[in-house]
Amino acid sequence: MFIKPFSKYNKTTGEHYTIYQLCESYRLDGRTRHHLIIGLGKLEEKLHTVAEIKRLGKLIEEKLKGQNILMPDSVDDKIEMLAHHYFVEIKKKRCYDTGKGGKDWQTVDLSTMKNKDAREVGSEWLCKQSFDQLGIAGFLREKKWPEENISLAATHIISRAVYPASELKTVSFIKDNSAVCEITGYDKDKTTKDKLYKISQDLYSVKDGLENYLSKRTNELFDLEDKIILYDLTNTYFEGRMKNSKFAKFGRSKEKRKDARLIVLAVVINREGFLKYSNIFEGNMTDSKTLETIVDALGNQTSFTDKKPIVVIDAGIATDENLKLLKKKHYDYMCVSRSNLKEYCADTDSTPVEIKDKRKQPIELMKVKTDKEDGDNYLWVKSKAKALKENSMNGLLSQRFEEGIQSIGQGINRKGGIKKLDKVHERIGRLKQKYPSVHKYYDIAVSDNGKGTATAISCVHKKGEDPDKKAGIYFLRTTFDENDEKTFWAI
Repeated sequence: MFIKPFSKYNKTTGEHYTIYQLCESYRLDGRTRHHLIIGLGKLEEKLHTVAEIKRLGKLIEEKLKGQNILMPDSVDDKIEMLAHHYFVEIKKKRCYDTGKGGKDWQTVDLSTMKNKDAREVGSEWLCKQSFDQLGIAGFLREKKWPEENISLAATHIISRAVYPASELKTVSFIKDNSAVCEITGYDKDKTTKDKLYKISQDLYSVKDGLENYLSKRTNELFDLEDKIILYDLTNTYFEGRMKNSKFAKFGRSKEKRKDARLIVLAVVINREGFLKYSNIFEGNMTDSKTLETIVDALGNQTSFTDKKPIVVIDAGIATDENLKLLKKKHYDYMCVSRSNLKEYCADTDSTPVEIKDKRKQPIELMKVKTDKEDGDNYLWVKSKAKALKENSMNGLLSQRFEEGIQSIGQGINRKGGIKKLDKVHERIGRLKQKYPSVHKYYDIAVSDNGKGTATAISCVHKKGEDPDKKAGIYFLRTTFDENDEKTFWAI
């Protein structure tokens, strides 16, 4: 509260004077406004300084709000009398809610307070704003979806973003914890797991069109250009038997679930992380065989029609056949070379360029020339952090490989051990298969008595072969032509 002066003029007497009013400020429609509580008249006749007028306003506010007056002896008696007078006038005229009419100030023990039907709304509200800005509801209306289904779809999408769980748990979340239905306008009492399953199937039926629409919409919202796209795959398993599924197959599980059927999820995103395209493949589909389907689908993405992006893929997908396919479709690509180059030289006379990666680890880069006739450019990369990791792994694997050779030797020398020459070679073959990255650095020789019985085995390091020298080195392969190594690394 504050006391506000107003200048007045008496036309009859020609007198200029000031009157004062007690006001309270409040905000409406983003603007500050003043609410008149009571007129105070000509205060100059009673108070002589601006400080005394301000003190009067403060004292009236303390009385109206029932606040205890600190150091009452310091208050001037004249100001105290005026404050009490105006306080009584305000109560009489009911100009301000002083706590009467069923309202009163009470002391509450917060530890005894209990909430009933409290619901979360913060994350749901943010997701609803994103849902609206992306215009997903408008897209579904163009597909002739009823408003109730659109509200249910929004409820399901937002709930999954805030609380990713099964349909059964999502229903419990919606009914017990979340205010998402109040935001989307869908009746929470109608929400069942079967309806969530059904709306998921309806959304999947328009997946390709929705992804294409969102691809364009996110580019427009954030002014993006899809100059670089990334393609990768993952898989997930089913707890059930999935006997009648066309996609669920036994395959190589990334979660080590060899006992469960899988499906493979393929995803294409741009460098900002926005989805461009996704697809589901059979669980036994190898990563390299999925690329042709994805490339054909990307050809229908209109956001790529002006200039096709650079495709970034990992070594598991970058087979020679797939790289030829990308070239045929006029896509530039970048990937890790599936095999280390044996014959190469520096593209220029300069030394390797050293930069720092995102973890501040040193990386050496150098563009190299090769004797390959594929027309691609290669970038030599050496990572000290990767070298340390590989050296540690190679040391452990070498130790285990040597222990395996020693075990074979003990079997040859032990009574009742494996001594037949063909069986010994079988054991050596299985050991090499188990440690393919280190056995090539050893010369292994088996001695025999000429009658098919092994008598000894020797294992020595090959001369000039040191895995530590090659540790941390790999090659990037690309069709992109650029002289600056840092640009390659940025991609």
